[in-house]
Amino acid sequence: KGGTDRSLISKPVTVAENTQSDGKSFEQLRHECLMKGVLFEDPDFPAKDSSLFFSEKVPVHIEWKRPTEICKNPKFILDGADRTDICQGQLGDCWLLAAVASLTMKKEALARVVPPDQEFNQRYAGIFHFQFWNHNKWLDVVVDDRLPTVRNQLIMLHSASSNEFWSALLEKAYAKLNGSYESLKGGSTMEAMEDFTGGVGEMYETKAAPGDLFNIMKKALDRGSMMGCSIDITSSAESEAKTSTGLVKGHAYSITGVEEVNARGQKVKLVRIRNPWGQVEWNGAWSDNSREWNYIDSAEKNRIMQNSADDGEFWMEFEDFKRNYDKVEICNMSPDSLTEDTKHQWAVNVFEGNWIRGSTAGGCRNYIDTFWTNPQFKLLLNDADGDNTCSVVIALMQKNRRKLRKEGLDLETIGFAVYEAPEGEDHVGKDFFRYNGSKARSRTYINMREVAERFTLPPGNYLLVPTTFQPHHEADFLIRVFSETKAEQLNVFILSLCCFHQPPMPSPPEEETKEEKGLRRLFEQLAGSCLQHPSFVQMSSVFVRASLSSLFFLDTVNQVDNTGKIEFQEFKVFWEKLKKWIMLFLSFDTDRSGKMSSYELRGALKAAGMQLNNPLLQLVGLRFADENYEIDFDDYLTCIVRLENMFSMYKTLC
Repeated sequence: KGGTDRSLISKPVTVAENTQSDGKSFEQLRHECLMKGVLFEDPDFPAKDSSLFFSEKVPVHIEWKRPTEICKNPKFILDGADRTDICQGQLGDCWLLAAVASLTMKKEALARVVPPDQEFNQRYAGIFHFQFWNHNKWLDVVVDDRLPTVRNQLIMLHSASSNEFWSALLEKAYAKLNGSYESLKGGSTMEAMEDFTGGVGEMYETKAAPGDLFNIMKKALDRGSMMGCSIDITSSAESEAKTSTGLVKGHAYSITGVEEVNARGQKVKLVRIRNPWGQVEWNGAWSDNSREWNYIDSAEKNRIMQNSADDGEFWMEFEDFKRNYDKVEICNMSPDSLTEDTKHQWAVNVFEGNWIRGSTAGGCRNYIDTFWTNPQFKLLLNDADGDNTCSVVIALMQKNRRKLRKEGLDLETIGFAVYEAPEGEDHVGKDFFRYNGSKARSRTYINMREVAERFTLPPGNYLLVPTTFQPHHEADFLIRVFSETKAEQLNVFILSLCCFHQPPMPSPPEEETKEEKGLRRLFEQLAGSCLQHPSFVQMSSVFVRASLSSLFFLDTVNQVDNTGKIEFQEFKVFWEKLKKWIMLFLSFDTDRSGKMSSYELRGALKAAGMQLNNPLLQLVGLRFADENYEIDFDDYLTCIVRLENMFSMYKTLC
């Protein structure tokens, strides 16, 4: 046993960001309180009912008290942090407590989440801080030590020791990060483990596991991933019930080793498992004193077994492991969370984006008319392993959903698909998805904070499309791609300039076409005595009669030379553009309703020579689309003229 623990996390290498609204750090705030001789009171998370609940009234009279008011000689951590320090209170956040219990077994990870530089001693100022991973950043969360009590007893998470407070304060900091204590109701242990480590979680059902689960587990350990396993229970009575084989139901185990050995001329796959109790072990084949160990080379046995003892750690054959355990959870670590002696490290690519109704909230592939408008990200996988494939873990996370609960918003149902990217396309359209199937995808759409899947893909260019299940549903998201070697991230949606029509050289009157002559007569009729420069008022009367808004034409005239006047040659150029824009609108207004879908605006603008990035496209959709995600003819023309004016100014400045 013994050896190097590949699942440990290194000391912090990424500086956590301050989150206090005034921008001050924990050290600054503590120093100010010590200088003034006062105890810190957190204005960002006050000792009020609003910090506890947002959807209900507090059922009993609650007093917020500091540990110094609750007991004598309070301690931040008493005799080390361990799982006995985690006792559930009146909040339904057992998922969080299970993760905290696991965290206590990873001492270096614990030291990052719970910085050791705080105590109830001479530098006590009623202020504490904790660090959490949040949307690809480490955040330093400050809290005061006023805790909710009833009759002088803590009512939320607390330690079995009445004078130990690190776990209660940790829960308060996590509640602050998510908006309130009530926001912590319901969740998964993996969610909190990710927030404690910055990792990406995977879960496998052993009875329906992929054929290469053993290799997946081996690669995960080689890359410093944390792994656990458990046996399902059918009732609460089975919780932590010991089986005849020495295993415990409904209990979280750690997976600490994966090996393949030669026994009697055959390859045997083994898994090493640890019971966090430090005792109670498997007593079947390949257990500490079983005869199977006599069938392998003695040097191999000594290397694998090392100091065998009743310490809660044991080996099992992989097939026995799958028969007895029901779930395997893997938390893959990002590079800044790994020890320097980790054999290999995952390389990570990060994408961020939004689903905005009317422009980029296209829904799943069932909605083919809008699916193509979802954000698209390009990824180049170019370094294969020995099987000529690239192993990747793709994780799609929706942001801030717990914090948004108080606004009536909850988790969206999300998923993603991966396509082979066509050459020379920055953003593929509807026809591509109509005729091309995905190369990989999330197994299901589900209303969880994160959906993560592992794939093996041939080297090549890929297109990653994250979506909500239904169109028009808004959310912010983060995508992380863990790969064996750094994947090349290709930018998509580059803002591209359109090719503008330059005023043609004047045609002599005798060479003008019939259309030009008619256009000149119209121009001269409007110009009157001001033959060269008709005013905006004069010209707009014609366009009002033609059902074009004055606002649209004002934009048009101003975009020519910012004088409010227009010459015939400039008018000719505008007329040519107007014909093109009208034909484009008609081609997208397929039902001749006088409106086009805001989701189709990207295609119309691209056909007009303008390719917008997602943020700008989202703003345009929000500005010009109605409540039915449609844009009428006048708004379409106003939009396209304003964009052309913007492009012209940008081109001039550059």
